[in-house]
Amino acid sequence: MIYQVYPRSFADGGGDGIGDIAGIRSRLHYLSELGIDAIWFSPWYPSPMADAGYDVADYRDIDPVFGTLAEAEALISEAQALGIRTIVDVVPNHCSDAHPWFQAALAGGPDAPERELFWFRPGRGPNGDQRPTDWVGEFGGPTWTRTVNPDGTPGDWYLHLFAPEQPDFNWDHPRVRAEFEDVLRFWFDRGVDGIRIDSAGLLVKDGTLPETRPDRPHPFRDLDGVHDIYRSWRRVADSYPGDRALIGEVWLPDRQRFANYLRPDELHAAFNFDFLGCAWDASALRESIDGTLSAHAPVGAPATWVLSNHDVTRHVTRYGREDTRFSFAAKREGIPTDLELGTRRARAAALLSLALPGAAYVYQGEELGLWEVEDIPYELRQDPMWERSGRVDPGRDGCRVPLPWAGDTPPFGFSPDGAAVGPWLPQPADWKDRTVRAQTGDPHSMLELYREAIAIRRSEAALGDGTLTWLPAPDRVLAFAREPGFTCLVNLSAAAVPLPGHERLLLASGPLDDDRLPPDTAVWLRTG
Repeated sequence: MIYQVYPRSFADGGGDGIGDIAGIRSRLHYLSELGIDAIWFSPWYPSPMADAGYDVADYRDIDPVFGTLAEAEALISEAQALGIRTIVDVVPNHCSDAHPWFQAALAGGPDAPERELFWFRPGRGPNGDQRPTDWVGEFGGPTWTRTVNPDGTPGDWYLHLFAPEQPDFNWDHPRVRAEFEDVLRFWFDRGVDGIRIDSAGLLVKDGTLPETRPDRPHPFRDLDGVHDIYRSWRRVADSYPGDRALIGEVWLPDRQRFANYLRPDELHAAFNFDFLGCAWDASALRESIDGTLSAHAPVGAPATWVLSNHDVTRHVTRYGREDTRFSFAAKREGIPTDLELGTRRARAAALLSLALPGAAYVYQGEELGLWEVEDIPYELRQDPMWERSGRVDPGRDGCRVPLPWAGDTPPFGFSPDGAAVGPWLPQPADWKDRTVRAQTGDPHSMLELYREAIAIRRSEAALGDGTLTWLPAPDRVLAFAREPGFTCLVNLSAAAVPLPGHERLLLASGPLDDDRLPPDTAVWLRTG
């Protein structure tokens, strides 16, 4: 099981209201006791933080707000001593506009050789004042920004699929390819066990810059040339002793195209966003599970299961809504939420995801049952999605609020006692019942449910890799077997259903009704 740490919001060791490496090191034993196998760290590199660190200025160092490279190396070593592997985030599609290459490209003017490392193009129209294309960015809005030449005259435009502070690399250039292979080696040399690849399907662009049209291939999403990049990365990973993993962030509706990234000479795994965004609906979940397993089987790659991450609405909130799916297009403020219902479903979903074949990912705070914080004051929001959408999309700050560790009032132990400033985003006062301390030892808490489920997952031979067999079940109930002798039952109907015959109850997400499984409840059974 892999646990995602968002460093800015995990634990603050320095007292400045921002999470850091010192804070993570102080909480490693908590993660060890949770039972995780690996930590995935969101970006911790030097960055102006125009997009929470996904605008990287230096891929071989640590931003001072988080600590030092020496501290990161110590963290990697200490985690390994506890049996925890480490995965770092690499952002290859774009960098920060503060990156030395991009700064040289601007300072050198139109003839600077560094411009070939990015997508600089003249504008359209007689004065070049129209964007080279009308492509829409991943955050919404235009994808080109015009430069100013050193003499003050209007210059070329540069491409950025995300914010203007995130210029896209030109992956057709061999220097870019060599640079990132060296970045992989840099972190593998420091003991990192895996690389999570941000926006993995966007690296290659159609150099003719066609406009997007439904009747032809997309100009920058999932172009075939991206696979040559990951074949070269796989060769780098395979050159190191032990197991070094490459894990892609691949948002693709086409399962066959998705599976192409997982061929034996490319990535080891990719995030399953189909399952993450799936509605709390038995038929939809079964279709997603079947589709995921069938897509992974031909390439022999493990499936991945995740319910939330640093970019999406926390599922405790989402499952308490009328529409329980997730999509960026549908994110809006003011949607009514029943948090009690969402929490009950989140508990059941945890047992479902941890019982499926393959690798499970848990985003920090899922194990505490945290909900999306939706009342962050406008002036405190930092996610560029908020502004670039015209303040229509509430952004991702709500799932990035710092974790509550102990105490009855904010900062709930996130920062040291006596810290001069509060957390970088405000925590809800109601989280006093969601702290690690409040939940530890409470058999009914979300935290203890996760601890017990992860322990059982580690001890049960049927769980982890392997096969799944669907069992006959009432309407809107999921039931499947894992061999040897394990059954998972999830009731998504409106009425309690009888449990099948079994030798022993291993774990339930909520109280049972005698020998019946209530709605929005999951159970693990020993069946032989």
